[in-house]
Amino acid sequence: MGVGCGRKDDAVGHDDLDSRVHDRVALDEIALYAEVLEAVNITENRLTLEELDNALGLRTSASR
Repeated sequence: MGVGCGRKDDAVGHDDLDSRVHDRVALDEIALYAEVLEAVNITENRLTLEELDNALGLRTSASR
């Protein structure tokens, strides 16, 4: 995990794609979903809200 931290505004890791063909917003959403799936895969129980926030690269309310 931790891939979601420090995201750029454009599609992460997709700077070389032709914007006429690819939807950068959709690519970012797919990347976020993949990070959630990765977090779910490594836990035996349901994700807590803190774990979900961490998977998405968000700060928890306690750290704000």
